[in-house]
Amino acid sequence: MTDRIKKLAEKYSSVIMGAREYFHANPGIEFQEFETTKKIIEILEEHGIEYQKDIAVTGILAIVRGKKEGKTVLLRGDMDALPIEEESDVPYKSKVKGVMHACGHDSHAAGLLGAALILNELKDEITGNIKFAFQPAEENQGGAKPMIDAGILENPKVDAAFGLHVWGPYPEGKALTMKGPMMAAPDNIRIKLIGKGGHASMPNMLIDPVVMAAEVILSLQTIVSRKVDPLEPAVISCCSIHGGSAQNVIPNEVEITGTVRTLNEEVRRKMPELMEQTIKGITDIYNGAYEFDYHFGFPCLVNDAKSTETLISAAGKILGNENVDIMAKPVMGGEDFAYFTQEVPSAFIFLGVAEDMENPPVHHHPKFAFHSKNTVTSSEILTQAALDFLENSK
Repeated sequence: MTDRIKKLAEKYSSVIMGAREYFHANPGIEFQEFETTKKIIEILEEHGIEYQKDIAVTGILAIVRGKKEGKTVLLRGDMDALPIEEESDVPYKSKVKGVMHACGHDSHAAGLLGAALILNELKDEITGNIKFAFQPAEENQGGAKPMIDAGILENPKVDAAFGLHVWGPYPEGKALTMKGPMMAAPDNIRIKLIGKGGHASMPNMLIDPVVMAAEVILSLQTIVSRKVDPLEPAVISCCSIHGGSAQNVIPNEVEITGTVRTLNEEVRRKMPELMEQTIKGITDIYNGAYEFDYHFGFPCLVNDAKSTETLISAAGKILGNENVDIMAKPVMGGEDFAYFTQEVPSAFIFLGVAEDMENPPVHHHPKFAFHSKNTVTSSEILTQAALDFLENSK
């Protein structure tokens, strides 16, 4: 079957790569992936593939029904771009000012579309069903949960799910994954430190929020080093600080924003309380005040053991077993495929796309770029994973 998958992938390679490059040239940010969904629908209709549209605003759910009844597997590809002005020198450069595919979601959507085309050709030999979730808004708001809430895991009920992400810092032609926690839960924080501003020459008469901010930023780091189990990964990063507008005026307020990353849900749930204790203690010392917002983002992405074995085997058939690596440790980036992992046995894999490891593609960078042939490879891996799951479920 692997040889047939590869032959069909070659047959559709121009469609798959063309779709990826069209999506790249016509990007849309979260819930605005209109050109992408329009092209996906056009290709699905051209090949007679059943679908539903406008799920969670711009999401699409396609389905290929096998000739015989059986279990149902879902494959997922996200579609959204980022608010970044593209600087890469590719012939299919973004036509939308200030928006580009800087994380590979153009490839994910096209790779999923390719898998749908291949599996549609094989449907008379398939026992079971394959759903294809073209998902909006992975980057920030998270489109996975709204699609799940809309019922995409039902009718027919999904028994397993697989996802893939192109991975800039890994060699082209290789893949990597792991069982258990693979990607962190990414939460966001906003801290406003409120003082009493005035002339910088009279700090004794004021309450300085800049000094409070400096102490808060440094003290938050001690939560990870002194209040979290050393064997439990955690990150607190303060990424922006805003306050003041003149060199001789102490401002009334300073605002800090940042992110918290964890792999353990118990540690994650403790973070707001631990952070607020620190912030309150510092502002009390200075007679200041504060506002603190902690926003829980996506959950930790946890790969099911058996599903991961299926995905490793499938990737090995496509790439060669020697080219599928097991990650030594999770990454602290977040991914809303995690919501699927909470609902059904699921697994996620990274596909390397770096032609030159001395100068690999950097995600979320204005010059992020890689060859579209990798999109065809992603179609092959997703197709193989779906077929292997259904075959093993007979």
